[in-house]
Amino acid sequence: MSAASTLTGCATPSETAQRPVLRERGQREVFCGLTGIVWLHRKMQDAFFLVVGSRTCAHLLQSAAGVMIFAEPRFATAIMEERDLAGMVDCQDELDRVVGRLLERRPDIKTLFLVGSCPSEVIKLDLAKAAERLGAQHMPAVRILNYSGSGIETTFTQGEDACLAALVPEMPAASPDAPQDLLIVGSLPDIVEDQFLRLFAQLGIERVGCLPARNARDLPSIGPNTRYLLAQPFLAETAMALETRGAQRLDALFPFGAEGTTSWLKAAADAFDVDEMHFNRVIAPGRERAKRAISHAKAQLEGKRISFLPDSQLEVPLARFLATELDMVPVEVGTPYLHRSHCAQELDLIPPSARISEGQDVERQLDRVRADKPDLTVCGLGLANPLESEGLSTKWAIELVFSPIHGFDQAGDLAELFARPLRRRDVLEV
Repeated sequence: MSAASTLTGCATPSETAQRPVLRERGQREVFCGLTGIVWLHRKMQDAFFLVVGSRTCAHLLQSAAGVMIFAEPRFATAIMEERDLAGMVDCQDELDRVVGRLLERRPDIKTLFLVGSCPSEVIKLDLAKAAERLGAQHMPAVRILNYSGSGIETTFTQGEDACLAALVPEMPAASPDAPQDLLIVGSLPDIVEDQFLRLFAQLGIERVGCLPARNARDLPSIGPNTRYLLAQPFLAETAMALETRGAQRLDALFPFGAEGTTSWLKAAADAFDVDEMHFNRVIAPGRERAKRAISHAKAQLEGKRISFLPDSQLEVPLARFLATELDMVPVEVGTPYLHRSHCAQELDLIPPSARISEGQDVERQLDRVRADKPDLTVCGLGLANPLESEGLSTKWAIELVFSPIHGFDQAGDLAELFARPLRRRDVLEV
């Protein structure tokens, strides 16, 4: 498809989700899916990520994860040199040697991900077959899996999606007559995950698993009685893999803010027949705390116009949160990919005046930002400084991925992330 913009309708049954979506295909300004390793390697404590790729990819990971230089990380890069790409050496033998040396040096590794930084036809190495072959050699001590983090095939948060999708076939099968259980899907900071697990326990929902698990070998079982909640809106491939295994998605808002978190918890409560009065008693304290915390930033944000350039796929639920709970005015909500069924409830709550765009043509989008002149633009690192130099206030999209922002107790911090750049601008203007 050419770089020209096209309008297309949304294929969802709700009236608001039928709104036109501006689809764009052109130059992109986003990180590749390798970036997800930065948070995934901290989440899965017994996993290791071996990126097979170029020296450029090694530099990316070193730069993106530079804050962790004081601890031995659980990722590395097997750098492919010119002689590898030219077929002057046997890449399979080289990979076997690197993997063998790694596992000998790090006996704590229980799951090893071979992560492709480029498609197999570029690096001349089929990592899926390599993972299968190496897995046969090293199981049961080490499980070896593969996924792609290539910037040609994935953007930013899609790396997590590809990683979790690779884990789904490894999940134990639950028997058809097993009791109904709940699965939280999406990498969350441990403190946030613990908060949700406590709330579900208080609601009486005891059988709750998490994907990813903190130990990658401790995968929860899955079957036709598994109900799952997406904690992140960018897990389309993982959701498809789970449903292939028989799990059923619970439709809800994503757990951002007081209302989003309430909707997310209520979807589980309804599926597990939790009494409504009991549900309200359990969530009331957290919901009220969230509302009070959000109100501190509302005076700074109310009535302010905001545009999102496509980056993390968090844009749609965050725009909903800002519009419904902080009375901000979304001007444009751009996202790399829009999963309409997963975001249908979110789209219903975004004001009809907002422009929804999918994909990226960075020059066209920058032209619209300059014409719209929003009070705040959420964008990638490479676009923030140029926009700031033109007098436009910006918010780094990547900070929203790396910060704890889900749930009741993080709602105030989430609101503050948007209030801070506007407050800084006001101080500097004085």
